[in-house]
Parts: sequence; C-alpha cells; structure tokens
Amino acid sequence: MNAEISQKENLLYRTLLALVLIILAAALRIAPHPWNFTSVGAMALFSGAVLKDRRLAFLFPLLALFAGDLFVGFYKPSVMLIVYASFLISVAIGLWLRGRRTVACISLTTLLGAIQFFLVSNFAVWQFMSTYPHNSSGLFACYIAAIPLFWNTLAGDALYAALLFGGFAFAEHFFPAFREPVRTAG
Repeated sequence: MNAEISQKENLLYRTLLALVLIILAAALRIAPHPWNFTSVGAMALFSGAVLKDRRLAFLFPLLALFAGDLFVGFYKPSVMLIVYASFLISVAIGLWLRGRRTVACISLTTLLGAIQFFLVSNFAVWQFMSTYPHNSSGLFACYIAAIPLFWNTLAGDALYAALLFGGFAFAEHFFPAFREPVRTAG
C-alpha cells in the first residue's frame, strides 16, 4: 500500500514538474523573439513525451497556445485551426517518444515536428489566404518564401526541446521524487 501511495505521489510530482515547464515555455512565447523562434513545437513534443495522461498531453499545449494568442493576437480562423492541429501532431510525435528519450530520438522527433509544422502551416497559408495564387506554382512559392521561417522554427524547437527535456532529465537525475518509478514483475 505504501509503495502505491509513493507511486501516486511520484506521478503527481512528475506531472506538476512537466506542467510547470510547459507553462514556462508557453510564457516565453509572448516574449519578444524572431519570427517562428518559439517554444511551442518543443512544448507540444515534450507534453506528449512526458505527461502520462494523454488528455492533458493534448489539452495543455492547446490551452498554452490559446493563452499566448490572447497576447500576441489571433489570425484567420481557418489557418489558426490548422496551426493548432499541427501542434497536436507534434504531441502525437511526442507520444512515440515515450520510453525513448535519448538525445538521438529527441533530435529526430524535434526535426520531424519542425518539418511537419512547416509543411502543414504553409499549406494552410497557401490554401486559406490570398497571398499566393491557388495553383502548384503558388504553393511552391509559399514554401520557398517560408524557408527562412523554417530555420527559425527548427532552431527554436531545438533550443527549447533541449531546455525542456534537459531540465526534466536533470530533475529526474538529482531529485528522486521526479524519477519514473521502477516497475516490478508480479
């Protein structure tokens, strides 16, 4: 019975630590930053990888994104919905990362998250805004124009993924209350 309470407390501490890190990352979104150099992609990836409750893993980044939009401003609803959906894809990528939190896997999923965000969000810009002609050359032009933003997205995701996953790993290593419980056979 005591071990069960200990595991519940451990899960609570791990969840609270993850949520605090996600809130801090979300707060950084409203700080001045270069275009697309934000913590949101890393935050979504981290949420999927670390939060045990899948509902929280998907809900919390959306709430953080919405709260940030209250400060930085809203944009065309159709594009906004697709951008939010793209971050849910990053949460799903993070779910794959569970139990595989190595530097190589985190790096790979960070790259994958940045690429899918680039493809999805720029497709939405092309499809729902009047900036580019709605033909293949317009789509190509949209993607070409967004390449500098891709590098910012990737750099921001990489930096914040390193901070989030690194901070969480640091806490797990030095504070036993944050360590994942060891499962026993039986």
